[in-house]
Amino acid sequence: MNTLPINWLTEGLIDFEYKKYMLLAYLQAAKAEFEKLHLYPAFSDLIMHYRNLLHVKEHKKLVYEQFPKRISRADFEKLELVYEKIVEDDETMQQIEEIIQFASPLFSHAVGEGRELYEFIESHLEISPVGITPIYYDEGYLFLDTFPAKETQVYAYRISVFQNTYEKYRGINTQYLKSVRRGLAQTHENLKGQLVKEHQQFPNPATFVVIAKMPCPIEHSLLPIAKRSLVKYITKMSPS
Repeated sequence: MNTLPINWLTEGLIDFEYKKYMLLAYLQAAKAEFEKLHLYPAFSDLIMHYRNLLHVKEHKKLVYEQFPKRISRADFEKLELVYEKIVEDDETMQQIEEIIQFASPLFSHAVGEGRELYEFIESHLEISPVGITPIYYDEGYLFLDTFPAKETQVYAYRISVFQNTYEKYRGINTQYLKSVRRGLAQTHENLKGQLVKEHQQFPNPATFVVIAKMPCPIEHSLLPIAKRSLVKYITKMSPS
């Protein structure tokens, strides 16, 4: 996919027509990804750029938290110094403000399209526990049933809880284990039983299955959305 540099607002030639061309090419590439049902990484990238654009618009400042993990604190500080010099230049800042005014509604529309695609795919997923669910379910197995292929992707998952001054939220990590062909003799319950035998340190692991009701790319959409659906599902189960 044609990506947009993290510092696209301040990088290279600061000219409205040039930045307009750069932005439209990026958004066209993102739209092409959505048409292929490839939600990620395009959707998260769009959100990051849009949030930062809004913050620049409101505060004329770059925010480190809005940038992806691939940019280091040192790199960000250098970028911020460049931006501060630009803010002091009235003529250049006027160009940037024109770019922001042009870009904001386009980003908003693109993010909206991504959100609609996310919700559409999510609405075609069905999630349920496999067997008896233990008291502890922040670690276990995730079964992902693809469509139309009769295969189950098996993952080990672990949910971590993060908390700051304002809120508590959960993150999830998964590890791919294997792919299993479904059949009359290979039910989800039987598959869970096999995993218990293979990993006897977990006598009754929390196990959930997410069933796709439509064809969807696994890595670019199905797995990321299934992981987020599992976190929401488990959050509702949690007492706090």
